[in-house]
Amino acid sequence: MKVLLVNGSSHEKGCTYTGLKCVEKALNEEGIDTEIMFIGNDPLPDCIACGYCAKEHKCVFNDIANELAEKAKTCDGFVFGSPVYYAHPSARLLTVMDRAFYSGGRNFRFKPATAILSARRAGQVASMDVINKYFGINSMPIITATYWNHIYGSNPEDVVKDLEGVETMYNLGKNMAWLLKSIELAKQNGLEPPHLKKLRTDFIKQP
Repeated sequence: MKVLLVNGSSHEKGCTYTGLKCVEKALNEEGIDTEIMFIGNDPLPDCIACGYCAKEHKCVFNDIANELAEKAKTCDGFVFGSPVYYAHPSARLLTVMDRAFYSGGRNFRFKPATAILSARRAGQVASMDVINKYFGINSMPIITATYWNHIYGSNPEDVVKDLEGVETMYNLGKNMAWLLKSIELAKQNGLEPPHLKKLRTDFIKQP
């Protein structure tokens, strides 16, 4: 089993990374393989609603978003980490998630996921709600911990002093490992995800 931890910060080894490492430690203790994926600092185009992905099953912009969607095929769970900017996740992470989930949502479906947020002081709750919506619309079990999945600090050295936050990250990893093992046990006993229908309508007329 493998969990992909996505670092949505502009800093490869900053506060968000420090929080992800706390989750990773717990996962590794439970025998879960991990990979931390840094989305980088290159300029990223937003979704342009061109429809290319509906035909080709990948985004027309061949960058980190396609890489994420491709990696998702062989991963069993996901942790998305982001700093907080103006009480929302980093725009670059949302750009990547918009395009990866829209073009490759089938690679994420039914796989457990969670979000962790890093901030100096506030805004994590609103930011977590934004990221969780990607999971909720895609039939992905959302992993929780023993408090909100937040860490505090202006730098990595401060983050490790947030003892409750560090413990929350660790507990999050333990909970994810438990659910991943439970899902694997279910599969071994013949229990597979349901086949769901999805009716698309608007609020004015039926399709």
